[in-house]
Amino acid sequence: MADSIAKLDEWLGLPDLTDDMRAELEHLKERYDVGDEDAAAEIEDRFYRDLEFGTAGLRGVLGAGSNRMNILIVRRATQGYAEHIMAESAMRGRAMPRAAIAFDNRRNSDLFAFEAACVFVANGIETHLYGKLSSTPMLSWTIRELDCDGGVVVTASHNAKQYNGYKIYDSKGCQCLEAAAKDVAERISRVAIADGAKTVAGKYTGELAERVAAAAGTEELLHVIPDSFETVFVDRVREAASLRTGVASDLSVVYTPLNGTGSVPVRKVLADIGVGNVEIVPEQQDPDPDFSTCAEPNPEKEKALKLGLDLCRRRRDEGAPPDLLIGTDPDCDRVGCAVYDGTDYVRLTGNQVGVLMFDYIAETRAEEGLMPDRPVMVTTIVSTPLTLAIADRLRVTTERTLTGFKYIGDRMSHLADSDEEGRFIFGFEESCGYCAHTLVRDKDGVGTSMLLCEMAGYYKGLGKTLLDRLYEIYKTYGYYIDSLEEFVRPGKEGMNEIRDAMERARAIIPGGAHSIAKVTDYLPGGALPPSNVIQYDMNGGGRIMLRPSGTEPKLKVYYSALCESEDDAESALAALKRTMAEMGIE
Repeated sequence: MADSIAKLDEWLGLPDLTDDMRAELEHLKERYDVGDEDAAAEIEDRFYRDLEFGTAGLRGVLGAGSNRMNILIVRRATQGYAEHIMAESAMRGRAMPRAAIAFDNRRNSDLFAFEAACVFVANGIETHLYGKLSSTPMLSWTIRELDCDGGVVVTASHNAKQYNGYKIYDSKGCQCLEAAAKDVAERISRVAIADGAKTVAGKYTGELAERVAAAAGTEELLHVIPDSFETVFVDRVREAASLRTGVASDLSVVYTPLNGTGSVPVRKVLADIGVGNVEIVPEQQDPDPDFSTCAEPNPEKEKALKLGLDLCRRRRDEGAPPDLLIGTDPDCDRVGCAVYDGTDYVRLTGNQVGVLMFDYIAETRAEEGLMPDRPVMVTTIVSTPLTLAIADRLRVTTERTLTGFKYIGDRMSHLADSDEEGRFIFGFEESCGYCAHTLVRDKDGVGTSMLLCEMAGYYKGLGKTLLDRLYEIYKTYGYYIDSLEEFVRPGKEGMNEIRDAMERARAIIPGGAHSIAKVTDYLPGGALPPSNVIQYDMNGGGRIMLRPSGTEPKLKVYYSALCESEDDAESALAALKRTMAEMGIE
């Protein structure tokens, strides 16, 4: 605790501490001085460590402190990343390094983006900054479109409103992998929080929009990306990913951007492919940093889609049920959906959507003569094995990566480096992340929303729903059931609990009372890079995998079973969950 108090005092002495942050910390210390135990715990949580820079960059709770997201942390991180970009640019033989920056609708996202731009410019990096909310996939595309050496998107993706984050990308538009992230983290560690970051931010005053305009007009290296880029991006995605034209004209869709960046690009792409009727959830149409209609804006979760489902059911009761509900997360890289089954709306899991999209893409490409030689589908080790079975039947090469779309993006880049980019036909991870083209080296909620509607419209023309097609797939390959449980453990103690749970998991050996046939520990590495993941293959064919989240204080447990019927699969899933409870890992 003494160390945390000392760091608090150090922060109170920082010359660039904003008035809001100073007031926040002074009030916290006043509470601590009168014996407030909650204040003591909060000080410890804010200062017991520096906010960790991982392979996904930074993500943390907004506020003052070394373990929080604020402008000082953003400046420090950007200084380290700027040095990395300059070194990479020099290796590429470029006279002037170049970077792109985008931001979502979260609190302080625009401020953090401007602060990052000011650090890049101060370091001599030509910087292209989006002047309005922009999606994560658009940033990935922009990096290559503008021939940048790297880029940043300020977002906390699907996390709750108290979070924000800072994701870094390489010159190929892919989230930086371990080696690059390690280099950036080491450079950041050498940047003093007080005065280590170069910046031109102090030259500009007034409202944020005024500062951006003034800086872009004064700093030769700072450029505001025109709004027209969004139209170009959407058009390119449609051209690259659409497989059938004119099949969605009879489709009725409810869409929610969950108060994030998807509203404009998703509505445009759905209009461009001729979706007959698109209704936006009105409460979630406009950007809202507080996510006042949705505590956790994650389209993986049913609660996040509640307002959309309510709207669908109202239209159903009025006699005009929409065929499909789709929702994108705040930075528009994840997509969730629900399908009308003739009575009510059934929410599809990320795995089920991935199966449907891969099946549709592969079958359509084959039928239309669009299948490349030696096609490739890339997925993750925790995603459903069903796509592997489909790939075997359709003679599509499957590559499996660690969890995180950066690894799928990296496989796209490797194919491109070998002049084989055209072999890639689909990439997906079970957490509602998909991409069916190579313009983006990350998850793409814009293209995915389009393909979901195209696919639903095509099957509607055949008298089927997406659910009908899913059960046809199960009839062909067997009933695969996949499920995810999350154990939330916030704070310093929570991190220790998750660490201890993984240690207990590693102590379990095959055999014994738990019907475990094989244990695979991914931490030592091998064919894949080292990762803190444990897999149990069960007698009878089931699978359990454990993985701490890389972006949230959670332990994730993935279950998978294959049976001949849905009832048998549900029973098998229940048995796997009982096994986990008996092992006492959570």
